[in-house]
Amino acid sequence: MGKKAMSRPARPRNQQAQASLVQLVSTLSAPLPQDDSPLLQASSQTGPQIFTAGIDEAGRGCLAGPVVAAAVILPECYDLPGLNDSKACSAKTRDMLAPRIRQCAVAWGLGVVWPARIDAINILQATFEAMSRAVRCLRCAPAHLLIDGNKTVPGEVFAFYWRKGHTAPLPSQRCIIGGDASEPAISAASILAKTYRDKLMTRLEKRWPGYGFEAHKGYGTEDHYEALRRLGPCPQHRLTFRGVLPEKPSPQQGSLL
Repeated sequence: MGKKAMSRPARPRNQQAQASLVQLVSTLSAPLPQDDSPLLQASSQTGPQIFTAGIDEAGRGCLAGPVVAAAVILPECYDLPGLNDSKACSAKTRDMLAPRIRQCAVAWGLGVVWPARIDAINILQATFEAMSRAVRCLRCAPAHLLIDGNKTVPGEVFAFYWRKGHTAPLPSQRCIIGGDASEPAISAASILAKTYRDKLMTRLEKRWPGYGFEAHKGYGTEDHYEALRRLGPCPQHRLTFRGVLPEKPSPQQGSLL
């Protein structure tokens, strides 16, 4: 069995908005947990062999919404035709593959970090945290991690979450540039992270209409920037990201003339 862990969502500006957000996210799968309360997820098999997990994220560069990471352990044999980097797959293919990945995976997990936390610790640290949460939720403790990109998760961040879910020694880590296209486990993780986040952004559009979250998924499109100029940011926006808040005018240098 795998799990899903979520950080506390961004604090809305009033209690009514907070209650609405909790109700909204709960419709995706199960009641929204507190910071470190995981939701149980499915996995198909366990065994004594040495496991390797692939890790990828979605939403790191967005102006709004959470960053989501997924970790997936695939079995030695699997049937996932079309498995590739989520960015290279059509939405239809991703939606077809996601339930098949969850069904055939030895274990899988999701980690979600919301905008308030992103603003507090910066997007890179939030991405590390989301990845750590996803791995913590794997029922089977992997011995090795394959991480898409050019960075591994700092040991102190990873160990904090690892010890909440596993008693095994910390796994080794290897970062792979372009790993989402070359390593099947990373490809599977990229698809789970992307499909979950896309579905979440569609739900958030209903809670905060007018920004076009369902269309652009929080990325910085011209329509999104125009909505920000017209409406200002909502609680799901990352206030530390350039373009979310109006630019402050540059101070004018004084002159004696």
